Amino acid sequence: ILRFISDFLAFLVLYNFIIPISLYVTVEMQKFLGSFFIGWDLDLYHEESDQKAQVNTSDLNEELGQVEYVFTDKTGTLTENEMQFRECSINGMKYQEINGRLVPEGPTPDSSEGNLTYLSSLSHLNNLSHLTSSSSFRTSPENETELIKEHDLFFKAVSLCHTVQISNAHTDCVGDGPWQSNLTPSSLEYYASSPDEKALVEAAARIGIVFIGNSEETMEVKILGKLERYKLLHILEFDSDRRRMSVIVQAPSGEKFLFAKGAESSILPKCIGGEIEKTRIHVDEFALKGLRTLCIAYRQFTSKEYEAVDRRLFEARTALQQREEKLADAFQFVEKDLILLGATAVEDRLQDKVRETIEALRMAGIKVWVLTGDKHETAVSVSLSCGHFHRTMNILELINQKSDSECAEQLRQLARRITEDHVIQHGLVVDGTSLSLALREHEKLFMEVCRNCSAVLCCRMAPLQKAKVIRLIKISPEKPITLAVGDGANDVSMIQEAHVGIGIMGKEGRQAARNSDYAIARFKFLSKLLLVHGHFYYIRIATLVQYFFYKNVCFITPQFLYQFYCLFSQQTLYDSVYLTLYNICFTSLPILIYSLLEQHIDPHVLQNKPALYRDISKNRLLSIKTFLYWTILGFSHAFIFFFGSYFLIGKDVSLLGNGQMFGNWTFGTLVFTVMVITVTVKMALETHFWTWINHLVTWGSIIFYFIFSLFYGGILWPFLSSQNMYFVFIQLLSSGSAWFAIILMVVTCLLLDIMKKVFDRHLYPTSTEKAQLTETNAGIKCLDSMCCFPGETACTSVGRMLERVIGRCSPTHISRSWSASDPFYTNDRSILTLSTMDSSTC
Repeated sequence: ILRFISDFLAFLVLYNFIIPISLYVTVEMQKFLGSFFIGWDLDLYHEESDQKAQVNTSDLNEELGQVEYVFTDKTGTLTENEMQFRECSINGMKYQEINGRLVPEGPTPDSSEGNLTYLSSLSHLNNLSHLTSSSSFRTSPENETELIKEHDLFFKAVSLCHTVQISNAHTDCVGDGPWQSNLTPSSLEYYASSPDEKALVEAAARIGIVFIGNSEETMEVKILGKLERYKLLHILEFDSDRRRMSVIVQAPSGEKFLFAKGAESSILPKCIGGEIEKTRIHVDEFALKGLRTLCIAYRQFTSKEYEAVDRRLFEARTALQQREEKLADAFQFVEKDLILLGATAVEDRLQDKVRETIEALRMAGIKVWVLTGDKHETAVSVSLSCGHFHRTMNILELINQKSDSECAEQLRQLARRITEDHVIQHGLVVDGTSLSLALREHEKLFMEVCRNCSAVLCCRMAPLQKAKVIRLIKISPEKPITLAVGDGANDVSMIQEAHVGIGIMGKEGRQAARNSDYAIARFKFLSKLLLVHGHFYYIRIATLVQYFFYKNVCFITPQFLYQFYCLFSQQTLYDSVYLTLYNICFTSLPILIYSLLEQHIDPHVLQNKPALYRDISKNRLLSIKTFLYWTILGFSHAFIFFFGSYFLIGKDVSLLGNGQMFGNWTFGTLVFTVMVITVTVKMALETHFWTWINHLVTWGSIIFYFIFSLFYGGILWPFLSSQNMYFVFIQLLSSGSAWFAIILMVVTCLLLDIMKKVFDRHLYPTSTEKAQLTETNAGIKCLDSMCCFPGETACTSVGRMLERVIGRCSPTHISRSWSASDPFYTNDRSILTLSTMDSSTC
């Protein structure tokens, strides 16, 4: 029993090398060092903002090559997040801003037909006579006064209801003296956490109501050159549940007002006065143009009402328990019975090359979902303009659902429409309320509809709802890899929920970039990050893992076979130094450098042919079939190493000129020498992109092994208790038969692998291999494809033979078979605008 236990433990120590411990170290080095290439990539550098791509974690590099779903925010991610005030609706009338003046759209009620009526900017309305003489409004003096009062109150609300800060360096130049409108844009510099607020305050300043600055208790506004100080009583901060913010101020006259600003869905239900229906129509019209809308309302307090409001807010803010709930209740109590003043519309233009990037992702087999908090019409308009939705796409809608049963019935109708029509591409639009109903009890039905749609747009989404949608996709039966892109703090939950989080370094701070795995300056860089870097990283890590198992199978199998010839006595085939240094020194660097530098195809081709991304999708290169091939290859090579050496030495042990016999250490050294050369050359066969570093480590590893063995076995080392390898390696190399055996076994091992590669490449080529052939075209090397074209004489006979066998050696035939045999390229339109490329190569 004791002998059995000791034997078992001895074999456990001997065979633990089958588990490649160095694999973990190499993978970590590859991920850490490889992540630097993203930051060094000049194509991911944004010159205007002087920002390069950032890598916050190096553990997900290969995941970039497996993405199946991209979830993206709209504002600041697809758009620039640079807001420009365009239009507004005041008391039921629409106005455009043209050169700092408000211009009414369409005929006014009392204007003569066909006569454009211009309302001068409030900065020019110094007196009524000026308005009467310069305007074509046919109104009475009372109506004129009322008109000015409405506009005055609207823009006062815009100038007071915000959290904008003003640069201290610019406040002194405005002063209390006579104010001129042409100084405003250049003299004042506003800073805001939200670009919407900044755009609105600047627009109010251009119109004539200028926000001068604020302190803890006062807000100063200059109206037509007259300074007014409003006492700031309370700020009701914006939150994603209410979707509005409010301020309570005391006017110079002593009246107390609440000004509220927010989405129309949160403001209009709270209003009891004003032109609600007209404003709702105007908001929908603004949204159809792709503009971002906000509604403005106010409420005037009596002294008794304000006392109740003040007491309620004070109690909520000072509560020690359940403060959030009490504040929410207090805000609901205060923000009611509002009078609607109007709505604003600002434009946020698309970022550069958003359409091309989304098209490239779609061709790569990646589904793109847009998750936004914007209004339905605005979101659809932007989706159409950025190419997320096509004009030919059949757009399905799941919006304004009120109950579970209604939502379920609508989902069933959408599912029927999709199954009945197999040709048209479908796009789905979902709003936040309908989504919450769909996710409550009808997840499977909702997912079935979504999976059959080419593009999905979710509008009016709360931040937590974005994360819920991503989680729903993550836990679906297919378990797809998800990627989320966002630029603001409201996107953090979405970024953290997805497998891979991408932060856009935009204008809303750095919360998204700091909480993400990777940070880029613009959305257009996503195509290079996924289609090129993701593709390379996945190829590298897949080969790295499988090669490690291959070379360890080659390493330990001869040791196992040797036990049948030594009565299972735990005698080692290799010297202990060779056992230790095999994975550390002799075979470590070639695979590490390969996993850092390999480019099996030119990056321009990968970016201009996005469908090549499909070749590596679904973890294709780490499938059971591929892993079994590498493992069987390792076993077959190990058998050739062992039995080739065994038959050589077993039949004729006196291979030396003096008749001296080879021993077991010489036998083991012969096996080890063949093994080191074979696995290193195998790595060389896998390498497509050769640099001086690859040459140095590949051939240098073999040379280092020979030099090390000569020194280790050629000197008696005093610190070694036993030196079994003394003079063994030198004797081995002095035998011509041994040299012949080494060359024969290396060629035998690799020949079958080379032939398999050649015939697979020409009989069943992948899209990537076709791209490699097309890339090199007439300049293709014989050793690269074993298929020689006219003008090449190095291997004409091999080329002629393959031409007869395969009939595929014509470049014209290759280019024809490109589109004929590959379904992914039938509708391929190269995104040539993504990167510069030689026209002949294109």
